[in-house]
Amino acid sequence: MEKKSLAYHETMETHEVLNLNTVSLLKSKLMQGLCFDNDLKALMEKNVHQSIAAINELKEFYKGARTNYIE
Repeated sequence: MEKKSLAYHETMETHEVLNLNTVSLLKSKLMQGLCFDNDLKALMEKNVHQSIAAINELKEFYKGARTNYIE
């Protein structure tokens, strides 16, 4: 069976979305320590869990990424 891989533009877009989710995760995690409002803290915790889930899902796509350019 042939190994399925992402096209180059799909690899780049997956990388960009992965970076966006990673930054979102780090920002929410950092801001939780500075926040005193419990509702806002709960919202940030929900964002953390959603970001972790999205990152884990994107990692599966990224396994098929093309990282070298050979014709």
